[in-house]
Amino acid sequence: MSGISIEVVPVDYKIEEIQTIDVAALVYDKCIKAFQRVSRPIFVEHTSLEISPLNGFPGGLTQVFWDTLEAERFTEIFGSLPAPRVKATTRVAFCDGKRIHQFDGEVMGTISPEPRGNRDFQWDCVFIPDGEKQTFAEMGAKKNEISMRRAALEEFATFLKGCGDD
Repeated sequence: MSGISIEVVPVDYKIEEIQTIDVAALVYDKCIKAFQRVSRPIFVEHTSLEISPLNGFPGGLTQVFWDTLEAERFTEIFGSLPAPRVKATTRVAFCDGKRIHQFDGEVMGTISPEPRGNRDFQWDCVFIPDGEKQTFAEMGAKKNEISMRRAALEEFATFLKGCGDD
């Protein structure tokens, strides 16, 4: 993301998320609640997994799903499926006080047959992006170059650059 200079001020508030598979609804609700707390332009994000054999589940419920299964059980169940397709998504929502704008990033991949790499971020140790042999957790800085979060933030940055054109 180049060509844009914006100061991001972190706000550390706990936002009670609605429990839904619908990530768009979850992020919209979270953005409204965050804007009500700070009363200035704000953005929030949510990262999730959509597992093809489960028709996109867990989606917005990824945290609860992961906390219940954790790495070993997750790969026991899904890592042995033939071609266990999964989509990793990040959705960013931005509220300027008038409207909420949403931006998406996604990376398609498969589930590793066993957890590999650092376990600091939930399912990074089981997600193998298409065209790669390593899990996100094994990639180090390369993950940031191809991640769904980067794609969503680049889309957001493009939107912000266009805001000055009005």
